[in-house]
Amino acid sequence: MLVELIAVAFILLSSLLLLASNRFAADTILLGALALLLVSKILTPTEALSGLSNPGMITIAVLYVTVSGLKGTGAIAWLSRILLGKPANITTALIRLLVPAATISVLINNSPVVAMFTSAVQDWCKRSKFTPSSFLLPLSYASIMGGTCSLIGTSTNLVVDGLMRQSGAPGFSLFEIAAVGIPITLVGCLYLVILSPYLIPNRVGAIEKFGDVREYLVEMLVKSDCELAGQTVQDAGLRHLPGLFLIEIIRENEILSAVSPQTIIQTDDRLVFAGAVDSVVELRRIRGLVLASDQVFKLAGRDHERRLFEAVISAESPVNGLNIRKARFRHRYNAVILSVARNGQRLEGKVGDIQLQPGDTLLLEAQKGFLFKFRNSRDFLLISRLANSNPVRHERAPWALSIMLIMIGLIITETMHILPAAVLAAGAMLMTGCLNMEDARNSIDYKVLMVIACAFGLGTAVQKVGLADLIAEQALLLANGDPWIMLLLVYLTTALLTETITNNAAAIVMFPIAMSSAAGLGVNMAPFAVAVMIAASASFITPIGYQTNLMVFGPGGYRFSDYLKLGLPLSVLVCCIALWIIPQVWHF
Repeated sequence: MLVELIAVAFILLSSLLLLASNRFAADTILLGALALLLVSKILTPTEALSGLSNPGMITIAVLYVTVSGLKGTGAIAWLSRILLGKPANITTALIRLLVPAATISVLINNSPVVAMFTSAVQDWCKRSKFTPSSFLLPLSYASIMGGTCSLIGTSTNLVVDGLMRQSGAPGFSLFEIAAVGIPITLVGCLYLVILSPYLIPNRVGAIEKFGDVREYLVEMLVKSDCELAGQTVQDAGLRHLPGLFLIEIIRENEILSAVSPQTIIQTDDRLVFAGAVDSVVELRRIRGLVLASDQVFKLAGRDHERRLFEAVISAESPVNGLNIRKARFRHRYNAVILSVARNGQRLEGKVGDIQLQPGDTLLLEAQKGFLFKFRNSRDFLLISRLANSNPVRHERAPWALSIMLIMIGLIITETMHILPAAVLAAGAMLMTGCLNMEDARNSIDYKVLMVIACAFGLGTAVQKVGLADLIAEQALLLANGDPWIMLLLVYLTTALLTETITNNAAAIVMFPIAMSSAAGLGVNMAPFAVAVMIAASASFITPIGYQTNLMVFGPGGYRFSDYLKLGLPLSVLVCCIALWIIPQVWHF
């Protein structure tokens, strides 16, 4: 048994050091550790793979699908545009951003919330003349704190709750941890509003720094249900779009080339934009604004199965030297050319009159099988599908919001546990057309699930060989039998681990140690479980500790020191609040 204990300690320490080095992917490291434990027969196959059947992990996977339905229908983006508004100063702007972001993160896993708000903030900053770096890091922190208010706010909460139920304890209700989460969120957001403008310098994001080498000219049609119809160009926010410029408006065969900020957008207007390819993709997310090429409407197949692609014409292509109309491109490839870039510059004029040349980069709309069908064709040098180019199903947004609210209602009223309610919601998203099976499969972050499943196996080994008990015994000696000091030690150790490795791995490794500590003291397990939840989620000091911190690192142009300056005082603040409230709500 001693040999096994030493082996597990060595594997655990090596895994933590490799994770902290950030040289290898977390799932690769933990999968290797699990393989060693299995090959050495420290764990049986059943024990090693127990994480795959953990309700918390399965719930996380199903919630990815549910949230994808909200994202795919534009429901989250619509909410973000309404909530952000047009603030007059940075303090008001922070309040209008952090309050809704933290609130939505209570009910929706914070990673997709930050992903949606990041795009909205970049757009918003362009229109409002603010700097994205002033908002994106506070956004990540606010969403993390909001996630501590419910079980479904972060994957860490679900993992710890699953471990509690696995150990025979009753677990937590949906909003039970809000007793500590709400004070942390309120005080933390107040700290961010007051001090973040002074602690975060203006930074230039990766997109602004490097730009996009390919620019296109694209027409967008304003449909009758478009949210921009009836607004002026300025009120619609089209004067300072990120990476885009509104060149002209075509109205009833009349071209308005000098577009005034006070020009009112009307139904059936054709808006002509010039800009980078990623920005063109974002235009499709505005409800009622569709690609205006007349050829698009003749494209075979259903609208929601269309995707955007970029293709580079080869020297052997039969369309070389022909203009697009004579090349019969749509008939030949069942794809529509929306715009053409040559040597990184947009080509102006009517698309149908452009004469194609080898090396031209085409922006195409085609059915989703286009890449598979023509990737080996000698007609193209390169074909790539644009990320996030799926059409947004705005008409399904009410369905998606209703399904999410019903799921939350079922959980709050305890009619269903979280897992069956989430499964029901995911099924309803598919049945109502909020997303299809392909989108559902693609929405699941399998790397995160692999990290969680492997970390479960590592945590099982730590407990099985007695390493958790040994660490707990040493901690008990240090704490001198005082449960409050033990709670402090558990919190600080978990917080330190989560800053250097993934939050879920830190929670799973620390949980058996925390439970052994509670058992050694003969006290209630619940306060220690909540401490692990909060400490594993409250990662503010490094960009690698929590996924949302890493998500805003590039767009905000941040440096490691920015996280330290803003995050260290916040970590101390959250620690003090948590250690003050937890023993009062969940008594030892």
